[in-house]
This record gives sequence, structure tokens and C-alpha cells, in this order.
Amino acid sequence: MEAAREVFRARGDEAQMPEVARAAGVGIGTVYRHFPSRAALIAAVGEQRQAEIVEFGRSRCLAGATAVEGLAAFVEHIGEVLDAERGLSASIEAAFGSTEPTGEGRAQAEAVAGQLLARGKEEGTVRADAEVGDVVMIVCGLAAVIRNDAGDWRRYVRNACAGLRQP
Repeated sequence: MEAAREVFRARGDEAQMPEVARAAGVGIGTVYRHFPSRAALIAAVGEQRQAEIVEFGRSRCLAGATAVEGLAAFVEHIGEVLDAERGLSASIEAAFGSTEPTGEGRAQAEAVAGQLLARGKEEGTVRADAEVGDVVMIVCGLAAVIRNDAGDWRRYVRNACAGLRQP
């Protein structure tokens, strides 16, 4: 999986299964035994990335000093991953028509955001009307800023997260 992730990071949608096999030091048959198609491999790598983002949120952001700091760190981490893995994102989009996470990975990420928002409301640091959907929109916008190289994505994160803070 790690070899596939590196190949997709570097080559994007141009990456092919034989390259992944070479990078992993295995034969192409071995890759196909584990992943019956290129799309299945891309999906697995995307799910791994999403699981790592969720783990970061749980271990680092939920344990933060304040919820608002944890929320900003969570969104910034997502930006760091998306920026570093533009090629993988391009592969996911080409294979599935979207880079938006689905299924269990999305639900877990939304749960982290929901916990941070709830804690922030209790602390009085997050707007009372802030919702998980707001965080989802921020992340979608962040992905677009990064994908289109539309400016300083870290500035976008700072400004967007400031909008979630209690005035």
C-alpha cells in the first residue's frame, strides 16, 4: 500500500499497476491478487489516507488545549495531506469522479469534527450555530484551493476557521 501511495503521489493518474508492482518489489500478479483493478487499489490507498486523517484528528486534535485550536489543526492537517498528495487526489478523482470521501471514513472524520464543535460550543469558543456541514464545506473549499492552486491554502484555513469561532 505504501509503495502504491508513493507512486500515485508522484505520477498521479498516469501511474500504472506495473509501476506499483516494481516500487513494491513484487510481481504484477501479486498486486492483482490483492487488488483486482487499478480502481480497487486507488480506493484502498484513498481509504488508508482517510483513516490516517481520522487518526490524526482523534489523537492530536481531540486532545488539544481548546476545541477551536483542535479544529483548526484538523483542517490544516487535511490541507497538508492534500497538498503533499496532489497526484493521489488526481488519481482518485479520475477513477471515481470526485475526491470527496464517502462511507465509513467520511463518517469518522465528521464524527471528529462534530466532537470538536460540541466541545467548542461548551467552551464558548465556537459559534452556537456551527455545524459539521460547515466543516465539510470548508474542507471542500480547501481541496479546491489546493487542486486549482488558487492561492495560499493556509491563509484560507485560517480565515475559514475564524468564521467558526464565537465572536
